[in-house]
Amino acid sequence: MRRKKNQRTVWENVNDLLDPESLIEYGALTIAAQRSRRSVDDLIKKTPSDGLITGLGTVNADKFEEQDARCMVIAYDFTVLAGTQGYFNHKKTDRLLHLADKHRIPLVLFAEGGGGRPGDTDADGVMITGLDLTTFSKFAGLSGKIPLVGIVSGFCFAGNAALLGSCDIIIAAKKSNIGMGGPVMIECGGLGKFTPEEIGPANVQYGNGVIDILVEDETEAVSAAKQYLSYFQGDIKEWKAADQEQLRDLIPERRRMAYDVRNIINVISDKGSFLELKSGFGQGLISGLIRIQGKPFGILANNCQYMGGTIQPAEADKAARLMQICNAHGLPVLSLIDTPGFMVGPDVESQAQVRHVCRMFINGSHLSVPFFSVVLRRGYGLGAMAMACGGFHAPFFTAAWPTGEFGPMGIEGAVKAGYKKELSAIEDSEEKEAFFNKMVSQYYEQGKALNIASYMEIDSVIDPAETRDWVIKGLRSADYSKDKRTFSPFIDSW
Repeated sequence: MRRKKNQRTVWENVNDLLDPESLIEYGALTIAAQRSRRSVDDLIKKTPSDGLITGLGTVNADKFEEQDARCMVIAYDFTVLAGTQGYFNHKKTDRLLHLADKHRIPLVLFAEGGGGRPGDTDADGVMITGLDLTTFSKFAGLSGKIPLVGIVSGFCFAGNAALLGSCDIIIAAKKSNIGMGGPVMIECGGLGKFTPEEIGPANVQYGNGVIDILVEDETEAVSAAKQYLSYFQGDIKEWKAADQEQLRDLIPERRRMAYDVRNIINVISDKGSFLELKSGFGQGLISGLIRIQGKPFGILANNCQYMGGTIQPAEADKAARLMQICNAHGLPVLSLIDTPGFMVGPDVESQAQVRHVCRMFINGSHLSVPFFSVVLRRGYGLGAMAMACGGFHAPFFTAAWPTGEFGPMGIEGAVKAGYKKELSAIEDSEEKEAFFNKMVSQYYEQGKALNIASYMEIDSVIDPAETRDWVIKGLRSADYSKDKRTFSPFIDSW
């Protein structure tokens, strides 16, 4: 059945994730808490490990020190009682969560399953509702302390989804379904009958930001998990980079022409090191993880190909979450700025724009990891300031490429607003256009990066080809450690 759905067994996933022969399994001999109504032999045969593999091993030990490669794994087995959460697999999970907390070991959760399990009759008299649990509190309590990676393929509902949603990132196969309630719960609630496939399909959860990385299957999911974990395991000694002189030609000469900022990210970062997060959500902003000279960074970049790179609620939430992940786990952040600012207007304000975008200011002001800002082109208004931790002097440095241009708002808009009276007084359309273009040119000259730098509003204007050097020299000079964090570094689920 799983093969028909292009799925693997739970053991195939665990063995693919962990380095060969590195697993120490906990609770392998457990069975479902149903001895009072089923024979032990039947339970051993049909409920091995109570439907849950828990253990400790290493990931990427060929690249990092063994201590840095440690990894906990909690993997629900959908072939055993539909991957439901039983009495003993809660006990197993709590055991692993305690060890992960005490020894600060990253954790990967394979979350496929249907939530709470009815029928564990051995627990009768010990608990009635099944709500007297510490699992969800303990799992959520690990947020910010260790990297938490959730992987799902197939159906993931109720309690399994509650654990999945508490992870730093969610990696999901395209045929996954994720929901806080499955078909039975929905029907019992009087909300109608639905098939599992109708509830939280991956394409919906990818577009709304629940899924961080959408993959084809479990093989790709495990590969992405290994790559994600690697950024928190340390530096890589061997790396390659593209010819940095390419950066001089990646911003169009026409200042209003769009371009693909991912090309810039891929040139600045080590080859093959860019892992994009939430690419289906908040598309006006790119977020992810990269390496520069083998050193891991978080990356933020405005995407001018989508709504001109304006920052809307989704983009702000996406940026804030990346900041939280990096701050919690000690990664510096590089911000590539090209934005006309925050989106304005009645429609966006109806989406709580004020609250969403201010998450960038709050999270940025509480960062204790180094933050580096590079203005590629437009650095306009509060949106550009938010991309720079709240102000151009808040990061370790704010540099601009020669194509940088600055202003309190978009230049064309500033001229229309500032010279509204003069423009309305000109009746001839050609004369009006000439006056408008003249004032735009004046504003543009005034807001050029070289002029702004001469007033020390930014730190420097740099050759694009020297961007990597600036970032690495800044990182070497910055003084930071996890011990200097100024607030509890949990990672918000949204």
